[in-house]
Amino acid sequence: MGIRMTNTQAESNYVDPSKPPPQPPPDGGKYTLQSQKQPYDFVANRTTRKRNNLLEATGHLIKGCLGGGIMGIHEAFMKGGLWTSLVMTIVFGFYISYCLHLLVNSAQVLYTRVHVPEMSYPDVAEAALQVGPFPRLRKYSKWFRYAVDLAICIDLFGACCVYQIIIAKTLREIIEQNQDLDLNNLRLYILALLIPILLLCMITTLKYLAPFSLIADVFIVVCVAATVVYSLRSAPPISSVPAWKDAVGFFEFCGIVVFSMEGIGVILPIENNMESPKKFPIVIGLGMTIVLIFLVMVGFFGYWGFGEKSVSPVTLNFPGDTFPTILKALMGLMIFITFALNFWAPFNLVWHYVSKRHDPKKHWIYERIYRGSSVIIITAIAIAFPNIGNLMGLLGAFSLSLMGFIFPATIDLLVVWENPGLGRWRWRLWKNILIIFVGILLLIAGTYSNVKGLIKNL
Repeated sequence: MGIRMTNTQAESNYVDPSKPPPQPPPDGGKYTLQSQKQPYDFVANRTTRKRNNLLEATGHLIKGCLGGGIMGIHEAFMKGGLWTSLVMTIVFGFYISYCLHLLVNSAQVLYTRVHVPEMSYPDVAEAALQVGPFPRLRKYSKWFRYAVDLAICIDLFGACCVYQIIIAKTLREIIEQNQDLDLNNLRLYILALLIPILLLCMITTLKYLAPFSLIADVFIVVCVAATVVYSLRSAPPISSVPAWKDAVGFFEFCGIVVFSMEGIGVILPIENNMESPKKFPIVIGLGMTIVLIFLVMVGFFGYWGFGEKSVSPVTLNFPGDTFPTILKALMGLMIFITFALNFWAPFNLVWHYVSKRHDPKKHWIYERIYRGSSVIIITAIAIAFPNIGNLMGLLGAFSLSLMGFIFPATIDLLVVWENPGLGRWRWRLWKNILIIFVGILLLIAGTYSNVKGLIKNL
């Protein structure tokens, strides 16, 4: 799978980054504006380590964005209608890419203002408010950081719920050879996975798991190709496929498509490890184009070929022949193994805060208690809400509308307010207000429609 994962400063050479590292800001959390008379070269001041070139950075971005959402993007097309979903997926691709650019640009401006060579997403949020143009708001900078941290945790722990449901559905289909939806039966499979996943998540060293992310990426490409091939075998006349459904389905679609392609947490760790970080717009352009192509192929052909009875993950719609069955089994195994990588990111963020409450001598046992408790909570949520589509839609509408749209636009406003200013007719202000408005609309409408869908399937 495209792994949604963080990397700490010490491990930044070790594995491809994906989400902001849970590290404290420099100087105990205090950022101060520095003299701008002498330009600060943040690239030269970064610690010496192996850095990624343009091609490697693009690859990391693709792997970071292509998570479990691609396995359910065809369900988003089914909710929104074929042609509406196709157009809006492309629109969201450009929209998300622009917001990624906003965050990177804001971070690089802040590097030069506070003389810090690199930051995580929470660091940027805190620094933007702490040295921003509104003195009365500076005391809330730490809370801005906490808001970003909370959104990251909800997104990533929620993604773990999605992965656990995907594994359970794949296992059930292989064992029973039955695609009929029986939620209570599926819940038993999710519960049966508790002990294996619990043991898996006790592994705290990533080096044993990281190679599997590369193998899983190969399976993603194979699944995309297989989706196109198998869907065309059973595709009806394209004119018979609905182009539009309804408003509720549209907002459910929006949540899923944002969840499927949003890479906001991937951006800064990758930028921090680039040889030429000022060329990052090229990385965003190339990477998001490939991500968009993959999502459109699975979404468009998956819905067209498998129709209204299609299920998630998309592999369950493949025929019961030998090769598709082997592909389903291997894909399920890869998702299972890489579950620990996805779990590592949000847990490491939580552990950064809760570890301070315990005696360092007892960290070994407390870390495992918290790990076990987190897996149990994830399993309980997956059992309660085993609907992949609505769960992905809720995560996209709630967490990623904040992380991907509202927060980046707010940070950009804080950074540009005084220098270079809001521009002629205050166009920068209106542009960011529009981005925030769209984010709030998706947050409210998408959250409501997907929560309604989850409750309906209880």
